[in-house]
Amino acid sequence: MTVLSSVQPDAEPASTVRGGRRGRGHGVHYLLLAPAILLSMAIVLVPGVFTLVTSFTDWNGVATDPEFVGVENYAAILADPIFRTAVGNNIIWTLLFLTIPVVLGLSVALLLLRRPRSRGLYQVIFLLPYVMAAVTNAMVWLNMIYSPISGVIGFLNKQGWDIDSPIASLDGAIYAVAAVDIWHYWGFLLVVYLAALRQTPVEQIEAAQLEGANSWQVFRYVYLPNIRPTMQLMFVMIMIFSFLTFDYIFLMTQGGPANSTEMLSTFAYSLAFATFQFGKAAAVGIVMGAFGLIASVIYTRMSRRGMDV
Repeated sequence: MTVLSSVQPDAEPASTVRGGRRGRGHGVHYLLLAPAILLSMAIVLVPGVFTLVTSFTDWNGVATDPEFVGVENYAAILADPIFRTAVGNNIIWTLLFLTIPVVLGLSVALLLLRRPRSRGLYQVIFLLPYVMAAVTNAMVWLNMIYSPISGVIGFLNKQGWDIDSPIASLDGAIYAVAAVDIWHYWGFLLVVYLAALRQTPVEQIEAAQLEGANSWQVFRYVYLPNIRPTMQLMFVMIMIFSFLTFDYIFLMTQGGPANSTEMLSTFAYSLAFATFQFGKAAAVGIVMGAFGLIASVIYTRMSRRGMDV
């Protein structure tokens, strides 16, 4: 008796099939990401490399054959007292923004958390300065608050007070401009913090209250751990923003009086467009980028530490 057995070819392992499909899937993903990656490179990487190369030349913005000068531009700006003033002002600005608007925004967010019916209206009101153009906010404060003729300062002077405009003070101008920017920015932090607070699980809040926790303990042990990632992100954003700040300084003082409100951004602007020293301006830009990189590294380490906890 002859037994005929049909021999079939070995079937391809399922893992191999899945691996092949997965590989093809990754290829499609990379293809879809390619336009965004190329656009990011064109917007960020190419200007960054150009700025870095320019910082080692004496380019004046017009010449087609700039000369390579090595680190002379960096040595020149480091020896410039205006540069040191600008760095100090940026540090002051950063410290102000890491404290006042953060505390104000978080405090008001906690208050609005208990007012579910009216908090939408308050958010709109407090966010208005943030969505308004910087030039509008600056002109309002210059003409209605700080003006010694028509503003609040002028009104007080007419009542017998002898008050100079804060932006004319060598020591106080930086704080006067910072007050305007804080007024403009804190509403944004309020909205961000309120959104983060509202994501806190209700079960955790109720459990803490059942255990007898007071309001401070609920905030310290329930709300704060839940919003810590948001606060860390805002911390980095504020640091980067503080070292890139330009608009309100330029609109209100142009770095004056006597360079007392000079920032790295306005210093780079004056080097590039007032004296056409684009090489030195690029060097200042690289220094600004270094501070942003430091802030990003700090955020990355804080995030990893939070994941390890």
